[in-house]
Amino acid sequence: MKKLFIVFALFFLFSCGDIDFVYKDNKNLLNPLYQKTNVNTSGVDLNFINSYIPMFFGDNKEDVFSLTINIEEKKTKRSVETNQATSNLRYELRFFYTLILNKDSCVTYEKEITSYFSIIPKSSGYNYGTDSSLEKKYELAISDNLNQFVSILSDKSIYNC
Repeated sequence: MKKLFIVFALFFLFSCGDIDFVYKDNKNLLNPLYQKTNVNTSGVDLNFINSYIPMFFGDNKEDVFSLTINIEEKKTKRSVETNQATSNLRYELRFFYTLILNKDSCVTYEKEITSYFSIIPKSSGYNYGTDSSLEKKYELAISDNLNQFVSILSDKSIYNC
């Protein structure tokens, strides 16, 4: 019984010798702008962006970078009924990111990221379901866009002009 246990233990040790961990290098886990960035937003005033900025960029303690986010919104009626009521509305949110290195006062990175979503209005007046759905889609579009920007920056050299 002891020999069988030793054989299984050796087999287990040798079979696990070439395992690579998913988070072996934590390069993509870190946000290079976290607690180093002063963030300013302009353009369309979206409610949720101001609550997501501290989550993604933290408090500005080191003041290494300045990030300007300009947001533009475009609404497109995709389907119009015979009485001219909109039955499908497409929103396009364009985020223009400009990252400035403060010590050299130069632009280190610029990127435009676009987010899309559609909504089907249920009535011409106030409709709680449509309004809450629209707010949720705005929230998801903003968080997804900020996530994309941070993940792109993790692979870029942002300390050089």
